[in-house]
Amino acid sequence: MNVPLTPVRFLYRGVDLFGKKVGIVSGVKRFTYAEFGERCERLASGLGAHGIHPGDRVAYLSFNTHQLLEGYYGVVMAGAIVMPLNVRLTPAELIGILNHSGARVLIFENDFAPLVEALRKACPAIEYFVTADDKTPLAQMTYEELLSAGKAERVDYTKIDENSIAELFYTSGSTGTPKGVMLSHRTLYLHGLEVAATFNREDDAVELHTIPLFHANGWGRPQTAPMMGVKQVMVRRFEPTTVFRLIQEEKATAMSLVPTMANALLNAPDLGQYDFSSLTQIHLGGAAASPELVERMERAFPCKVMAGYGLTETCPVATSARDKCTVAYRDEADRIHHRAMAGWPLPGCEIRVVDLHMNDVPRDMEAIGEVVIRGDNVMDGYYKDPGGTSAVMTDAWLHTGDMAVWDEENYIHIVDRKKDIIISGGENISSLEVEKAIFAHPAVFECAVVAAPDAKWGEVPVAFVVRKPGQKLTPEELCAFLQERIAKFKMPRAVEFVEEALPKTGTGKIIKRELREKFWAGKERRVQG
Repeated sequence: MNVPLTPVRFLYRGVDLFGKKVGIVSGVKRFTYAEFGERCERLASGLGAHGIHPGDRVAYLSFNTHQLLEGYYGVVMAGAIVMPLNVRLTPAELIGILNHSGARVLIFENDFAPLVEALRKACPAIEYFVTADDKTPLAQMTYEELLSAGKAERVDYTKIDENSIAELFYTSGSTGTPKGVMLSHRTLYLHGLEVAATFNREDDAVELHTIPLFHANGWGRPQTAPMMGVKQVMVRRFEPTTVFRLIQEEKATAMSLVPTMANALLNAPDLGQYDFSSLTQIHLGGAAASPELVERMERAFPCKVMAGYGLTETCPVATSARDKCTVAYRDEADRIHHRAMAGWPLPGCEIRVVDLHMNDVPRDMEAIGEVVIRGDNVMDGYYKDPGGTSAVMTDAWLHTGDMAVWDEENYIHIVDRKKDIIISGGENISSLEVEKAIFAHPAVFECAVVAAPDAKWGEVPVAFVVRKPGQKLTPEELCAFLQERIAKFKMPRAVEFVEEALPKTGTGKIIKRELREKFWAGKERRVQG
């Protein structure tokens, strides 16, 4: 018998097996999994009572809250599509996404009232504005009023079409216009199983939702947690002291971070003033991690720290740098190096590193190719963009645009985005490699390396560096530090110190195209491959 594959089954497993357990912590509010399940059911029924039909898009403009987490289930239980919005986007970007998606409902926190006022005028498809907080003239109803219109009735998930779209996430736009990534019930269910088979298999685990839930399906944690009976603690807004306090108070066992968040924790003045002994694992993703970052995190937090890799298009987790029984580390440095790599695939996910003709490149950790992915976790396509979908697919293989090397153990090491490779005098230079070398300097807070045009070499690397507060560092001192770490042809030809943070997307990725623009304005850049 075939039972539809849907994340709704994960919720009901949590309700049935862990109903009396506190499953959700959001500020001062605590909900058992039974209470959480009822709220999701009321959300689903309330949306239906207001004429929301299967396939309609329900958008959220919210930080991490229990209401947003309820949307992961209540919206899809109604047959609609949940669409968490990146709260760090500009009004113009949000208007473009909302109009492109045709969202009929926007659920928002009152923190975004000025922005919502602009959206009301520019997004005519939105019929219902719902505030998650107290009443406001900007909303027709409050979130609790929406729930009160519904009933706590169990949804018959056997009637769900597992191939229907459940979630719609727009990419960060770090390399271009955001695209709407469609994820079906089936894709989400199988990805949730893959994550559960790899991480957090204990029902006494406590997941700290440090990653914003608008970030690529929350890295699969919202689905895996109720299935496994994991308590979920919402971090409404990322702030180091808040994270430290919640780890101590809730005895968190795991959290996920992008490297910029990890760096912020490491440089927080009150690091070390809290009890982190409950932590068992920290996952780094969203951008490449360096061995230095992993080593610093392991010194600060008494647990396993491992990088991983994925895209919005892969739901998103595709690999992790967890230990592998067939890999013996030569020494401590080799262990740290492996932990900072993208790692090896999760169950149900196949990964290759290929050349332009889809042939595998040698597994020698030297030959560079593009990462392609095939598996149950690959998206169901770009919303309203069949041409864009076909452009990134070769048969069932997704082209990621990430360049990597690999070895016989299927360990993947990302060396750069295809668009960020620097081609200098015919040599390929990985901007990530140069950035990792720069980040190793104790005075560096963050950095980015991009290509600049050069009459002799075609392109040369240049570096943008943010120093840690109170630290001094000159270009000459930095280059002297780099001489023993990277080859001469990879050395930055210029170093520009930036007093404020580098430009980033809402998911914490540095927007390199903005940094490159000052050098390439009016010029054409050609990238091999």
